[in-house]
Amino acid sequence: MTKAWNYGAGPSMLPPEVMAQAQKEFCDFNNLGIGIVEMSHRSAEYMAVAQEAEALLREIMNIPEDYAVLFEQGGGRGQFAAVPLNLLPEDGHADYFVTGHWSRCAYKECAERYGKAILHECTAKNEQGQIYIDYSSMQVTPGSSYAYVCLNETVNGIEMFELPDTGEVPLIADMSSDILTSPIDVRRFGAIIFGAQKNVAPAGLTVTIVRRDLVGKARKYCPSVLDWSVLSSYDSMYNTPNTFAWYMAGLAFKWIKRIGGVSALEQRNIAKSRLLYGYMEQEPFYQLPIAPECRSRVNCVFTLKDESLNAEFLKQAAAERLIGLKGHKVLGGMRASIYNAMPLEGVEVLKDFLTRFAKAHS
Repeated sequence: MTKAWNYGAGPSMLPPEVMAQAQKEFCDFNNLGIGIVEMSHRSAEYMAVAQEAEALLREIMNIPEDYAVLFEQGGGRGQFAAVPLNLLPEDGHADYFVTGHWSRCAYKECAERYGKAILHECTAKNEQGQIYIDYSSMQVTPGSSYAYVCLNETVNGIEMFELPDTGEVPLIADMSSDILTSPIDVRRFGAIIFGAQKNVAPAGLTVTIVRRDLVGKARKYCPSVLDWSVLSSYDSMYNTPNTFAWYMAGLAFKWIKRIGGVSALEQRNIAKSRLLYGYMEQEPFYQLPIAPECRSRVNCVFTLKDESLNAEFLKQAAAERLIGLKGHKVLGGMRASIYNAMPLEGVEVLKDFLTRFAKAHS
């Protein structure tokens, strides 16, 4: 079968080595005679898998011991609720720095259901009509319980390469799409949340990395499965976790360590994004809506100059087994997601297709 290249925004491509290892152990894990998905999450064998995965994540991200690492369910949207339920007092307020679709969803979840959320619109347009991040608008308000950001907006293709200075106010970051794509200083954050389905594992696993002094402040009516103090006290085993995705995450963390860690991945991601954006910048057939300084390294959003060709573009791409290029329904257009598992070869293949399509329809 001819190889397909998956540019989907998530669930997305996983490293072939990780997939092969999971295939090998799916039916018989460590010669136990049962598959990894059949094992009790409380068995000694599975607990070793879970503990190793956490230890590896702590190592490759350099997570301090005064931060808890929680393996949860519910996805990013679940954490849109969990954040205010754990951190926002009934009479308090929080700042939301909105740069795209997902930070806006997080803001709405808080504002419409849990309390006072202050909206900060943090994008603007330059003289060329391209969208950029206005960091000067990221100012915390007095008495704020936390400030919320989404560092990489998958829908919009915009990424924050700077962090706002929030002082003593905890900075909460959704890193679902850019986790492990470049090194970060965990201590800059009060909490980091991310869904695993883009850079780590299959869908269904969410990870929260939270400073321990922020744990234990949940509202009384916060569901136990979203209460960070409950999850922490049970080592993320309060209820049956997504055991397969947790196991797959551990394999991905091993792969990252083996290839040189997060710093090595950052260099790969820089090279891939430069190749793709560099071509589109000099080809007028394709339009880039985001200003160069904040274009996402992992979600390249673009449009065709003649959008009547959208259907033909996707049809021809599919015929060449290039899948997942259709943009999000909110914005339309096209999107090529080139997360950690995507090799440079996959970007070269896409660039070749873009070149031939533009030449045939110009």
